[in-house]
Amino acid sequence: MLDERVRAVLERLERQDAGEREQKVAREQRARQVARTTGQFLFALVAPQTDCEVLEIGGSRGYSSIWLAASVRHFGGRVLSLENDPVKCEAWRANVAEAGLNGWAELIEGDAYETLPAIPDVFDVCFLDAEKEDYERLLELARNKLEPGALIVADNVLSHSETLGAYSRTRQADPTLESVTLPLDRGLELSVVLA
Repeated sequence: MLDERVRAVLERLERQDAGEREQKVAREQRARQVARTTGQFLFALVAPQTDCEVLEIGGSRGYSSIWLAASVRHFGGRVLSLENDPVKCEAWRANVAEAGLNGWAELIEGDAYETLPAIPDVFDVCFLDAEKEDYERLLELARNKLEPGALIVADNVLSHSETLGAYSRTRQADPTLESVTLPLDRGLELSVVLA
């Protein structure tokens, strides 16, 4: 499922991310991509599902989008990624094309507060990896696009617990969700929509 073309782009993006962190590039200018093991986890989560529709809020340069698009390629589905930064959008398009995944991933450029409400689709998986202080409001906008059985995956809930601790507690107290914190990499909050 991960052909050499996909692997080559993922490895290049991993090297770029490591280099930017080593050079202490400003956080806003870095890719701020998920860790490789989080990418592998997302792939494993989505790949077995047939016709899986994935909403990604915060596509950056496309690293996690590539993992997700590679996962839907064989059993159907697609990834719809939202990103606001024009420079990252340009990189996203180039990286996804280089990986050969244009047919399985689409980018919507612009402010998610404006673009998300206009999306008419319903999704099976929502991957939330945007600005941490926006998680609550973005999830509120995305929630009506998720039917019972859908899965919400929020990244960075442990690495940014001062900001996202309340996000996790709120999900775990919500009777319409079954939610658990997964201590993988920077921390993932997995929430299944029950109603």
